[in-house]
Amino acid sequence: MATKIAKKRLPDMLIEQDLVTQQQLTECMNLQRATGQSLPTVLVEKGYLSEEDLVITLSEQLGIPHIRVAHYSIPKEVLAEVPETLARQYQMLPVSVTGDVLTLAMADPLNIMALDDLRMLTSYEIEPVVAVASELRDAINRHYGGDKAESLYKSIVGGREAEDAALEELKEDNDIEDVSNLQVGAEDEPVKKLVRLILFNGLERGASDIHIEPFEKIMRIRYRVDGTLEEAKGPPKSLQHNLIARLKILAGCRIDEHRLPQDGRFRIRYNDREIDFRVGFLPVKFGEKVVLRVLDRGSLTLDLDMLGFEPQPMNAFREALQLPHGMILLTGPTGSGKTTTLYSALSKLCDIETNVVTVEDPVEYDLFGVNQVQVNARIKFTFADALRQILRQDPDVVMVGEIRDGETADVAVKAALTGHLVLSTLHTNDAAGVFPRLTDMGIEPFLVQSSVALAAAQRLLKRVCKECVERINVPDEVLERIQYRGFDYLDEVNWVRGRGCSKCKDSGYRGRVAVVEVLLNWPELQPLILNRASGYEIKQSAVACGMKSLRQNSLAKAAKGLSSIEQVLEHTPAD
Repeated sequence: MATKIAKKRLPDMLIEQDLVTQQQLTECMNLQRATGQSLPTVLVEKGYLSEEDLVITLSEQLGIPHIRVAHYSIPKEVLAEVPETLARQYQMLPVSVTGDVLTLAMADPLNIMALDDLRMLTSYEIEPVVAVASELRDAINRHYGGDKAESLYKSIVGGREAEDAALEELKEDNDIEDVSNLQVGAEDEPVKKLVRLILFNGLERGASDIHIEPFEKIMRIRYRVDGTLEEAKGPPKSLQHNLIARLKILAGCRIDEHRLPQDGRFRIRYNDREIDFRVGFLPVKFGEKVVLRVLDRGSLTLDLDMLGFEPQPMNAFREALQLPHGMILLTGPTGSGKTTTLYSALSKLCDIETNVVTVEDPVEYDLFGVNQVQVNARIKFTFADALRQILRQDPDVVMVGEIRDGETADVAVKAALTGHLVLSTLHTNDAAGVFPRLTDMGIEPFLVQSSVALAAAQRLLKRVCKECVERINVPDEVLERIQYRGFDYLDEVNWVRGRGCSKCKDSGYRGRVAVVEVLLNWPELQPLILNRASGYEIKQSAVACGMKSLRQNSLAKAAKGLSSIEQVLEHTPAD
């Protein structure tokens, strides 16, 4: 006769045994409702309850045995009684069949729905026993073929099925000359499914980059979300070569080249949006590391006014964009939103009367009405070469993806001095550093002073989660120490922080907001530039002329309740 399970609720059992507090239980039940995970899973993940304590409590309170399934060997005919999909869905494993009774190991024996479904499917009486959840997962993978990519990798997407229709490959280069066994493996359906799941998970998380990293015994998957890398469960090491080969096929790279770095790109459709991926392959000790940059056209804001800049930098941008010629240079670290700002500026300049040409490596987003040129280092078609050529195309506005060397800087400066408006990026710490940086690249100070119309520095601050935001009081001495000076255009100051919730994964932040300092080439700065003054001296003079620094613009964002003081201190230097 099958065991009758006492009608007790797990929360009541845990409170009776003093294993969790009421506050912890309430928190986890809220998370359970928000995420759809089971209550035991949430309790264990939060660290409020160990798996062993959970198993012992369920066993004692329900009067059913508990077993360790780590080393169980289950006959195939017993496994056949429970379909794999059902075993994975409900986290249960058939252990034995005796007469008309099926003994079933479960992580949650209180799941009456699972018991009823299996009872109707098999016509057996069900004898549940309780097992440690992590051991049960491993046993299910081991017995049902958990080394297959499709079944193992479902854990990466939190148990949700990625619909094949949600991810559709739009462009694929299959013209590979060497049809090797590796390529055949890369075309296997489990490998294709694995790649789609990695991409799907990254898009669901809102990642800007996906890192696939090979180590001696494992493969690691990490997603960069809101500027921070988050680790996810990786695929089996045995699929490493086929996985990377599949990505190379998609990106149009050579699958038989493992010694040299390679770059490529491909496009998919996700929820009726076209998503581009820029892919880089880098040889490392245990294979090839892959980084996929996610270029989501749907998330690109092509309206400068919608970027949310503070009044002084926004007014300075508008003033510079109305100039007939000169250089507009944007600086900042990789991933700080420089490309979005430049594209937004281009969209403001692009009209039927203006010839806009860009030189990029690579072309990240397609802009209608803009002539976009892709450089190609393999055939020695560099930024400088491309820039020289497009100056013969009668451009009004030129955008250079990045000024990387003295040759490109020289051509860009000459273009700005001969009647063109030139937009580009440069690597410096702040806006004032643009001038000494160009001088260091071999450009004469008088040419720098004559050509640069505007220099800007950009950063991205994490945005406080709207779901768990709360106001805080900040003492005056703290405001003084962080150099807060107040803002006339703010009617109300609202310092906030995020408590942490399921929506933001307990980080307190969700999304990011751009901050920028913008320096116009005021007449007061020109003697300093001519005399090769330091970036610090130029910055002090610019602040005296009315420039708001990165620190001040970031504090404005925090005072509006969009970000936190911690983010301001982390991402901006003191004035």
